[in-house]
Amino acid sequence: MSVLYLLIGFSFLVAAGFLIAFLWAVKSGQFEDSYTPSVRMLFDDELKNKPEKPTEQVPTEKTLKIK
Repeated sequence: MSVLYLLIGFSFLVAAGFLIAFLWAVKSGQFEDSYTPSVRMLFDDELKNKPEKPTEQVPTEKTLKIK
């Protein structure tokens, strides 16, 4: 019977550990973005199939040499 008390106490420690880990994850922002993961799979194929275009260089002060 004493083993049962030991297992109940251990289960409370494990449950408290999981609760602390969950609260830490919520506080650190793990669950902030709930929209992007649901639509990310819709856009992966489009990005892979697009041909790569040469990048256009945007003029800046260094390239224009403005004094």
